[in-house]
Amino acid sequence: MKKFFSLVLISILLSASVIAQAKKAKAAAPAMAPAPFGNAEAITAEQLKDYLSFIASDEMEGRDTPSKGLDITAKFIATMLSRWGIQPAGDNGTYFQKMSLRRDKLEPEGTVTTINGQSFKFGEDFLAQAIPGTVSGNCVYVGHGWVIKAKEINAYKTEAGMIDVKDKIVIALAGLPKGINFGMLQSGKRGKDWLDPVTYAAKNGAKAVITVPSYGSISTWQRSRQNILQRGALRPDKISGDEEGPTVPVITASIPMLAALFQGEKEPGMAIFNRATSGDPVAPFDLSANKKVTINIAAKSEQLTTQNVVAVLPGTDPVLKSEYVAIGAHYDHVGIGAPDAKGDTIYNGADDDGSGTTGVLGIAEAFAKGPHPKRSILFVWHCGEEKGLWGSEYFTKFPTVDLKQVITQLNIDMIGRSKLSGDTNPANNELSGPDEIYVIGSKMMSSELGALSEKVNNSFIKLNFNYRYDDPKDTNRFFFRSDHFNYAQKGVPIIFYFDGVHEDYHRPGDQVEKIDFRKMEKVARTVYATAWELGNTTARPKVDKQLPAELTAH
Repeated sequence: MKKFFSLVLISILLSASVIAQAKKAKAAAPAMAPAPFGNAEAITAEQLKDYLSFIASDEMEGRDTPSKGLDITAKFIATMLSRWGIQPAGDNGTYFQKMSLRRDKLEPEGTVTTINGQSFKFGEDFLAQAIPGTVSGNCVYVGHGWVIKAKEINAYKTEAGMIDVKDKIVIALAGLPKGINFGMLQSGKRGKDWLDPVTYAAKNGAKAVITVPSYGSISTWQRSRQNILQRGALRPDKISGDEEGPTVPVITASIPMLAALFQGEKEPGMAIFNRATSGDPVAPFDLSANKKVTINIAAKSEQLTTQNVVAVLPGTDPVLKSEYVAIGAHYDHVGIGAPDAKGDTIYNGADDDGSGTTGVLGIAEAFAKGPHPKRSILFVWHCGEEKGLWGSEYFTKFPTVDLKQVITQLNIDMIGRSKLSGDTNPANNELSGPDEIYVIGSKMMSSELGALSEKVNNSFIKLNFNYRYDDPKDTNRFFFRSDHFNYAQKGVPIIFYFDGVHEDYHRPGDQVEKIDFRKMEKVARTVYATAWELGNTTARPKVDKQLPAELTAH
């Protein structure tokens, strides 16, 4: 027995010695260094794939603005934010900033045009935008009908003087003047730097516009007719700029209607059509005074709503938490459209911008579940980007936080596609590689922001930052084509992350199966790390660069 107690005592002493040594070793061991960029590595390819597979599924029907699929996606985002404890920052304590829309839907039975008493029907003889009204008057043909100041193009300036369109119905060719593309117009403002035929007509007192068709295809005509009847004319209630001027009725004539319109005139309708098609348009002229045209467009209006999704993760510093690092993406796409070769009509938008939507969601989760930075993080998922940056324009005009306290906006629009080795498709020529991303705007407004962006990348994942499009003179005008632009107009320095245009851009083929989730992970982690660094810097990035003229004009 005595021997047994001796063994027990020895065992206890040995155990105490081991424990003491372990505690001593633990005390001597250096503390684990905190991660350099918070919780960035919590963002994973698997997590992003899980979220995107829902957001870009067929059930969301392409997330058009407005649509049931877009609303479901908004509720999905809000549910995840609530689960993670990120605070709502929309209207009335919700995650949703509501936005009112108006849709005018055309009524074909009451939509009729007459030319000297001869009646023409909608759908058979002409197409019309759903802008209701009845007008009657004489006509003037104005060629392409454009005014582009930077190119010294003015369709209304002739040797005999300026063409007067007041109280007349303007007849204009479809499309742009020869040698002009839409990229050239991105640097200017409609109504100020350039005017299309409808804008010019409205600003100068014309009653309506008749467009000469650029196609004679029956199938194209029928698709356009169906699209008009289904979609109508959709516009936001509160963000239309005065520079766009009032709207006027607009119709597109068929070839038979064109013949009747120019019957007995200086040039016949087919000559107008054929010479426009060949790039040698007929010069402008007034139609005879006895040529009377009456256009009646019947439409009914309905009010709709859509929403931005807005949330805030409060910062930890009692002073700096009043400032925000904004991270955003547009969660809409283009909905349901013309079928592709396989008969697919759903434009899923997995890359555009399901990838950005998902990336911001993954970043939000990482911030919520990890340490919080000193500044607050503002998350905004914008609607209506595909319609003309509607959601971001609405948010920056009616912000739910003080926009002057937003120190930077990081915009993620298409980060999920990579150019594969051996890809010879010309449509993928400008697509970035698996370890590459186009970075736009980081150096355009703030030297400090550009330096911080590069410092973070070089000390973390080391992506290949491609600055090819980081120029307001870039002919693609990417700086002006996504939601960051509206923040930049308000003086907020921005960074835009973009993988480049590819073969499935705005097509049904933009599907989850083609996404490079490892690339998404790398880019999302890099954006997180950049936001983390911005959230903890002593001072906000200074805007020290001359803003592009397009921004200072607003």
